Amino acid sequence: MSTAYVVTALVTTAANTFSGVAAITGFKPIMRTLRPALQKAGVPESWLIFPIGVPKAAGAIGLALGLLGVPLVGTAAAAGLVLYFVCALYTHLRVSDFSMQFYLAIVFLGLAVATLALDPTLVLDIRS
Repeated sequence: MSTAYVVTALVTTAANTFSGVAAITGFKPIMRTLRPALQKAGVPESWLIFPIGVPKAAGAIGLALGLLGVPLVGTAAAAGLVLYFVCALYTHLRVSDFSMQFYLAIVFLGLAVATLALDPTLVLDIRS
């Protein structure tokens, strides 16, 4: 496991853990900016637990398991987070919502893509 993968996976895990738990608990400082973005995107606040918070937290748990020695779970979690944030960006784009959450989704997508790209189980040996 490369240092780049470990660092990227840890940052992605920490970011998604915080974001998922904040959504599930309705963390007040986050809700000040999240509530208007949800309204503009047409997403009900009741979706904060599922399908918003739980998949992020599950992705973070999967990445952590990958780092702890269950590589295919980590790979699946990274791929799931990529899909999640592509869908999140689409949700914002379809209503032309370029709020802070849109740009955060780009950052989170970048982290998930980087984690998946650096995943050691996906590296092909091209030396042969």
